[in-house]
Amino acid sequence: MKIIDWYILKRFLVTFLFTLLILIPIAIAIDISEKIDNFLEHADLSFYQIVDEYYKNFIIYYANTFMPLALFIAVILFTSKLSNNTEIIAITNAKVSFTRFLYPYFIGATLITIVSLVMNHFVVPSSSKERKKFEREYLNNARQKNELKRVSNFSLQLTDSTYIYIRSFNTETKSGHDFSSEVYDGIKLKSKLVASRIKYNDKDSIFTLTTWKMRKLFKNKDSIYSGTKLDTVFSFTSKDLIYKSALSQEMPSGELNNFIEISKKRGVKNLNAYLVEFHKRTSLPIASYILTIIAVALAFRKRRGGTGVNLAIGIGVMFIYVFLMKISEVLGGVAGVNSLVYVWIPNLIFGGLAFYLYLNARK
Repeated sequence: MKIIDWYILKRFLVTFLFTLLILIPIAIAIDISEKIDNFLEHADLSFYQIVDEYYKNFIIYYANTFMPLALFIAVILFTSKLSNNTEIIAITNAKVSFTRFLYPYFIGATLITIVSLVMNHFVVPSSSKERKKFEREYLNNARQKNELKRVSNFSLQLTDSTYIYIRSFNTETKSGHDFSSEVYDGIKLKSKLVASRIKYNDKDSIFTLTTWKMRKLFKNKDSIYSGTKLDTVFSFTSKDLIYKSALSQEMPSGELNNFIEISKKRGVKNLNAYLVEFHKRTSLPIASYILTIIAVALAFRKRRGGTGVNLAIGIGVMFIYVFLMKISEVLGGVAGVNSLVYVWIPNLIFGGLAFYLYLNARK
């Protein structure tokens, strides 16, 4: 790397950090204004708890979320300043091509991409778990708490031959009603176990069935057994009954991938909301390269109106990108579609735009 590369890289990273440090306090101020009443409602909630359990994790989450936006704005601001100071003219007069000019920008984008990938796959999920625990305890209303703790009409495939069904289950009390378990040999039913109530014991991982009845089917006869209480074991826990897309944000990528694979084997029909979260953790950091090319190409040439015009165009482009990203996440979560393709659609579209702007800027 030459002196000019170090100069551009240093100014690029400093502007990026400065932009990020501006965006985060704005997000905190908006969040405090929305949640101040919730904080005041809980007399037992201390200032230290709010900062340590909520806003510390809030900053981690939103710093990672704002990275692409901060990167894009930083590149436009810094490159526009270089252009307005005629520094880019001096660089091009020294026979430095546009491709070579992008070299320090790509080094900076690579550093930010690596940080974002590590944050997305490992740091942010653990942080989100603490933040959402705080939200469930102090910020969620009664309806939101009820949605998280109650499961209705749930079916699960435990093995290739065993299926269960629960009409209702409370994940807080770990108990439910109208339970049934069916074991098949191919398409032939071998046995069926039903119970009016089921309760899970965390201590010994045992399920207690109340008012149960079991029917076993043989070649020439059936046998029926019944009782008031039965302790038994199944290859699932109460946590396996919670299939909320929001919970995917709390799982590190390794845990999330294992959860998806196990759920597929158990016959869960639609896991696309989890797949969207998994693929998004890689697609969003990779967008740093695409947004860097677009930002440099937009601000490379000196415009009438200076930095303000470049910034306005850049914010408009970023708004369209975020809009497409949100649409692709919603469409990717629909059953029966390829979530990987939908998650990467914004990058493919803006990758094409970046390639066009790159070719145009080289002329």
